[in-house]
Amino acid sequence: MELLDGKKVSNQIKEEIKAEVAKMRERGEKVPHLAAIIVGNDGASLTYVGSKVRSCERVGFESTLVQMPSTTSEQELLRKIKELNQDDNIDGFIVQLPLPEQIDTQKVIMAVDPDKDVDGFHPTNFGKMALDMSTFIPATPFGILELLERYKVDTKGKHTVVIGRSHIVGRPMSILMGRKGWPGNSTVTLTHSETKNITQIISQADIVISALGVPNFLKAEMVKDDAVVIDVGITRVPDDTKEKGYYITGDVDFENVSKKASFITPVPGGVGPMTIAMLLKNTLLARERHRSRN
Repeated sequence: MELLDGKKVSNQIKEEIKAEVAKMRERGEKVPHLAAIIVGNDGASLTYVGSKVRSCERVGFESTLVQMPSTTSEQELLRKIKELNQDDNIDGFIVQLPLPEQIDTQKVIMAVDPDKDVDGFHPTNFGKMALDMSTFIPATPFGILELLERYKVDTKGKHTVVIGRSHIVGRPMSILMGRKGWPGNSTVTLTHSETKNITQIISQADIVISALGVPNFLKAEMVKDDAVVIDVGITRVPDDTKEKGYYITGDVDFENVSKKASFITPVPGGVGPMTIAMLLKNTLLARERHRSRN
């Protein structure tokens, strides 16, 4: 069994980006600038955005954090998005999800300029991805592709089972794993809460990508020997014996599944760090695109 070490690979990617940014500075070019909007004070979101800001500092990007109260109206948020769309100094920005209930998430995603949508959520970018055109790939699926590539995991002709059909991970992942090229060229089954015989389907998979958000859902008896297992789930499970009052776990019963898998991602330290690294990569891509246009 080989561990798909997202922490290690994300550090390599950050170092590569840092070297690229240093060259940009030497040439007297503008360095990439990533902005993040966060509405409210959801603990997990604040932690995640904080780590994005620190990552920007590490690679030499400029970063802007826009914090808005949880009482922010939809109109106020849309005005702020319009402001960032029009700010030439900002190459890419994200709106941290989830948003408070008074705000229509779909409307917010649609309001972001596709050229600055480094999360890859806008329908324009999603459509381009589905058509194999050059675009921003959502950071988590992009990170999974990068892990498969750097560990030279063979995907050609393999049966990939994706668990979960979210727009952020499951659905894009199913498209990307079936595309021509590598990683890709696999035969994909997309499963979800309404799938019948899900255990039987998973047991036939060469590659399992679980993005369900159900702690320890994937058990050893559900996967075949030598399967590649990618765990996208990350759940805080309350536990009074832990200092923080919880522990983090994924969708996969790691201890037992790892004994059967050929490759597996840990949680934490697998897909999570890759997401932030690929968000930085998308921002670098946005900067290069903007420069080539001007």
